Amino acid sequence: MQIRRVRRTAIVTMMLSACLLSCSTGAEDTSGDAGHRDTSRSSSAPTPADAGAQEVAASPTPAASPGPELVRDAFAGLQATLNDTCTTGSGDCAYFLGRVHEELMGLDAAMKADPKGPGHFPEPLAWITDLRTTLGGDTSTKNLETHRTELISVRDQVNAWMQDHPDDYR
Repeated sequence: MQIRRVRRTAIVTMMLSACLLSCSTGAEDTSGDAGHRDTSRSSSAPTPADAGAQEVAASPTPAASPGPELVRDAFAGLQATLNDTCTTGSGDCAYFLGRVHEELMGLDAAMKADPKGPGHFPEPLAWITDLRTTLGGDTSTKNLETHRTELISVRDQVNAWMQDHPDDYR
């Protein structure tokens, strides 16, 4: 009876080790001992758990880039900023303006990738393009605060336009 328990414990331990090993492949080694992995085992014959782990590791994984979000989802993110505000020079202003900018850029990408095509969203895309030109690629807090009025104005214009086109976000 005691021997069976020891064998069961050993089998469970080997299976858990194999699972942990398969889960950790590809993980970044932060131990400082890069390149060294303890692969010692009590037996040199592969176990069924090892074969399963090798099969999982060998199978191709799909690319992790889902692409731009849907227009309705991007617009919902932009709408979430409508009731927020900040006072110039406060710490919350950096977050708020950065978020409005990020939501506008996400909506821009979603509109360009939409099956209806970018021609379906001419005004919002033009306003966002003008804003991008105004910012000159500088998305620092200082520059966003300098162009705060334009940033908020574009957000509000896009919101009003989308409200007149409910089929694009429902």
